[in-house]
Amino acid sequence: MSGWGGILLLAVIAIGFGVVSVVISRFLGPRNPTPEKLAAYECGMPPVGDARERQSVKFYLIAMIFLLFDIEVAFLYPWAMTMRTLGWPGLIQITVFFLILVVGYIYIWRKGVLDWGPEFDPDYQHAPKPGPAVVKRYRYGTRN
Repeated sequence: MSGWGGILLLAVIAIGFGVVSVVISRFLGPRNPTPEKLAAYECGMPPVGDARERQSVKFYLIAMIFLLFDIEVAFLYPWAMTMRTLGWPGLIQITVFFLILVVGYIYIWRKGVLDWGPEFDPDYQHAPKPGPAVVKRYRYGTRN
């Protein structure tokens, strides 16, 4: 049990630091909320329109592709740590793993999943010509 004492102490210190930081900022921090500070933050753009508008499926496809390549890195790290002990069989296994991922990447590339331009989107409707109304709509801090 003596080996777990250090880990337990580190966990207590980490949790304690987080709780103390939140409590201190709650009591000592400035409180001057404005409507802009209380508004939802969406990637730097002011929220305009209905929250239930349709999203392109490409957003979800890119998210899934990101997860796949993120999992690739998660499998690559333990292999890199034991590379010397695995020898040639380990090198062949990771090469096959990367080839499968490259084939998948080429497949999604050929299917057009990574094409974000309006010329590739069949559901794209022409954007309005930029004028004062369009510029005002996307100006920060303004409400329609």
